[in-house]
Amino acid sequence: MKPLLRLLPYLARYKKTLIVGILTVVGSNLFSIVQPLFLGYAIDELKAGMESKTYITSDLLLWAGLIVGFSVIAGFFTFLTRQTIIVVSRHTEFDLRNDFLSHLQKLSYSYFQNKPTGDLMAHATNDISSVRNVLGPGIMYPSDTILTFVLVLTMMLTRDWQLTLLALIPMPLVSIVVYRVSKVIHDRFTERQELFSRLTTRAQENLSGIRVIKSYVREAFEIDEFRKLSWDYLKKNLVLAKAQSLLWPLMFLLVGCSIVLTMYFGGLRVIDGRMTIGTLSAFMSYLLMLIWPMIAFGWVLNLLQQGAASMGRLGAILDSIPEIRDTVQTNHSLTEIEGRIEFRSVSFTHKNANQPALQDIDLKIEKGTTLAIVGYTGSGKTTMVNLLPRLYDVTEGQLLIDGNDVRSIPLTVLRSNIGYVPQETFLFSDTIADNIRYGLDNGDSSIQQASEISQIHKDVNDFPKQYDTMIGERGITLSGGQKQRTSIARAIMREPKILILDDALSSVDTYTEEEILRRLKSFMEGRTSIIISHRISTVKDADLIVVLDKGQIVERGSHEELVAQGGIYADLHQKQLLEKELESM
Repeated sequence: MKPLLRLLPYLARYKKTLIVGILTVVGSNLFSIVQPLFLGYAIDELKAGMESKTYITSDLLLWAGLIVGFSVIAGFFTFLTRQTIIVVSRHTEFDLRNDFLSHLQKLSYSYFQNKPTGDLMAHATNDISSVRNVLGPGIMYPSDTILTFVLVLTMMLTRDWQLTLLALIPMPLVSIVVYRVSKVIHDRFTERQELFSRLTTRAQENLSGIRVIKSYVREAFEIDEFRKLSWDYLKKNLVLAKAQSLLWPLMFLLVGCSIVLTMYFGGLRVIDGRMTIGTLSAFMSYLLMLIWPMIAFGWVLNLLQQGAASMGRLGAILDSIPEIRDTVQTNHSLTEIEGRIEFRSVSFTHKNANQPALQDIDLKIEKGTTLAIVGYTGSGKTTMVNLLPRLYDVTEGQLLIDGNDVRSIPLTVLRSNIGYVPQETFLFSDTIADNIRYGLDNGDSSIQQASEISQIHKDVNDFPKQYDTMIGERGITLSGGQKQRTSIARAIMREPKILILDDALSSVDTYTEEEILRRLKSFMEGRTSIIISHRISTVKDADLIVVLDKGQIVERGSHEELVAQGGIYADLHQKQLLEKELESM
């Protein structure tokens, strides 16, 4: 139950509402607890009326009226209880869900490389719902049942303490049963939730990769794999259901034993004249009122065990400290950057990697210049530019922007001044306009300008709703080139001081590429540009070109200088010239 203690700060936000909710529970119980007394008096009055043949008397009507009236008032208080405590649980669920997403947004890029999306989705849906049950029924029913139990027990002891003790003989067994079964439920529920995460992950991957699945005709295989996981999930649910199914029958059995004992020994008292039928009826009513607290006790413990298991899983994520964050080293007086970049003996090694991805990178990029990075696949080009917005942090050496260590610049300031178009273009299932303006809260007037620079404007004009056209998930309704150009427009909408294009023109034809680069050169005047590309035509006009190989800079210079060196760059250039000639033939 320890994981549930971290929910106390959430409840503290709504303590006034919770106090009102507890008071309504008290009110509901006070007006419910006297009703069996009225019932007993009414039965005795009815018996007396039958003996005198008057039947319905004014006192009988009075007791009947009081029972109805008090029931209405108790029901009203119960309504208020749900409107306070249950509403608080919904608000807390809302806060917890937002905090969970907010924390995920703070986690480092490397965290998501090792955590399946479906697993996180399972936490955000199933686990948070289980926690909400603890905060709703888990607060309302314990407060109601404990108060009911205390008041009913008090009333029973005052009526006949001996009969009360007899009726309570089976009750200690209830606690033992609940304790043992609840431990089993906790373990089984944790296993089920873990399997649910795997099931969600598989479903998410199937939906995201549907084109690949269809292309390779693997529908039957994926259905079979999903069926296996679903069957395992079903079996885990059945095991959990078996554990839960033991709880309820045992509760009813033990409570039933109490009723039998009460009926037998209470009946003897009525026969001996030591108790009236009305008093026995009231006593039985009180005993029946104890049934729900005992059942609710087991049910709530079940919810608490499930909620504790879910909160433990959520806590494991919420306790994850972002590797990349603002620290005491952060200089919050820095509010903007200019774009002068310097790598000083920078090296970087991925977690669990044997070889460094980058080694001893020394490089200066002056403000307003264009740097191009080329190299074979896996040479470390993307890793190098990922260090700038601190998607990764350098493991050795120092990366400076405007003379400041990149780790001293507030993350918000750093990233808001960098426009980044990654290799894997991601667009949201929204309108084209909303995708382009994504990095800004407004800026409708700049959308067309950004679109013209990226050469997507003419394509958008051909769409039925133009910029209001909805695109599918990940921009599936657009071509590869259109997605890349939309992403470029999104990046330059922010008017960044540093623009990074990571192979962002690979799906664009050479004519359109030339137009984009020409317009970008004018737009990025006074700003720093970094272009990664396999095409020599894309990088040949850059102010400086560096060639990476196995994580090291092996060549640097202008296009002409590198061609003259006869190294990797010249080899790539020669091969692409040959490919171009073959295409023209």
